[in-house]
Amino acid sequence: VTKAAGRVGLARASRRFISLRPLLRDDIKLTFVTAEGRRIEANAKEGDTMLDVTVKNEIDEVEGACEGTLACSTCHMIFDQALYDSLPEKDEEEEDMLDLAVGVTDTSRLGCQVKVTKEMDGAEIQLPEEVAAM
Repeated sequence: VTKAAGRVGLARASRRFISLRPLLRDDIKLTFVTAEGRRIEANAKEGDTMLDVTVKNEIDEVEGACEGTLACSTCHMIFDQALYDSLPEKDEEEEDMLDLAVGVTDTSRLGCQVKVTKEMDGAEIQLPEEVAAM
């Protein structure tokens, strides 16, 4: 391989890498609202779980004691009806864990089971007044 061919290949590889950068940005904005009404702005990436988002953004109001293994209910979150309706259905394990949560509503989900999508940009997620300690 000649030096010129090597530089051309490197330039092409660099352009490919740079073109992927926008896909890696945390460009989905979410707002978590505490029981006291405090609004916490958070950045998210598509595919992260809501629990991942709270950990990465250091939102201490969400515990996530089982670290997302679906073995507790400490990442309980409450979604508005439209967002809740857009989510995949809960499975039986999530239902069982929500049975242990405090303050469950018809639109409650576990943050470890809800993945962020681009359509969630700008969404508000209510955090419950308290969580069941595990």
